Amino acid sequence: MRIFSDFNEIKSAVGTEIGASDWIEVTQDRINRFAEATCDEQWIHVDQERAKKELPGGTTIAHGLLSLALAPLFIRSVIGLKGLRTTLNYGADRIRYLAPVPAGSRLRGRVTVAEAEDALSSSSSNSGIPDAARVASGPGEIA
Repeated sequence: MRIFSDFNEIKSAVGTEIGASDWIEVTQDRINRFAEATCDEQWIHVDQERAKKELPGGTTIAHGLLSLALAPLFIRSVIGLKGLRTTLNYGADRIRYLAPVPAGSRLRGRVTVAEAEDALSSSSSNSGIPDAARVASGPGEIA
């Protein structure tokens, strides 16, 4: 894990890869629990017998949103900031699921600081001094 001393250090790292997270196995149990939590119990995710017969890989596939939901875990395992009390997921832009994630696959995140900018929160005074920051990161891998 790389720990940054302050936000200026993060800004100076824009365009560089910070590191890769540990691998996380996407088990059928994890997929089933995600399906139940999100009420998305489509057969391609949860019906192992039907998947054996009808899906190209012969196994169920994880929800795209399950893969995306692992991003905060990947990011927090690779990058840190001294003195940070909390983080907030600001959102995501231009998400595409380029390949299915079959049950039993392993995923990891490769964290690159794509951009970093100061952001004034609604609690900031009129001094113009930011008390928040936005950091964007890059893609991950499937194995």
